[in-house]
Amino acid sequence: MRHKNSGRKLGRNSSHRKALFNNLAIAMVKYELIQTTDAKAKELRSVADHLITLGKRDTLHARRQAFAVLKDRDLVGKLFNDLAKREELTSRSGGYTRVLKVGNRGNDNAPMSRVSWVGSTVENTMSLRYPAHLLSTTDASDEVEG
Repeated sequence: MRHKNSGRKLGRNSSHRKALFNNLAIAMVKYELIQTTDAKAKELRSVADHLITLGKRDTLHARRQAFAVLKDRDLVGKLFNDLAKREELTSRSGGYTRVLKVGNRGNDNAPMSRVSWVGSTVENTMSLRYPAHLLSTTDASDEVEG
């Protein structure tokens, strides 16, 4: 029996799980909205919320703890200087992420969810998810057609 063993194993060993959630957290900070399976999304909430808590603390030790997960100075800077200072997140004492179910994946029918920070929407994360060079090529093709 699994008494007092919280968390999902997700069919992975502990090091694989840790790497998975570190990578999901990196994508979450970088793009602010990601899509993954329901089980991974629900487990990602605790990792992402902990990162915002570290960002609100804003000490050297907290930055080093965040760097251990994010492994990128620019992302740590974004976490501490942008995300943790947003009004939607600073006014809360927890629950910084939102999980929205989006249906089932086509090939294996796995339930999928979108995970985002509270206050982030698909529209205001468009520039993060689609860089300018990708948007400019689609705009150019639209002008040729029109």
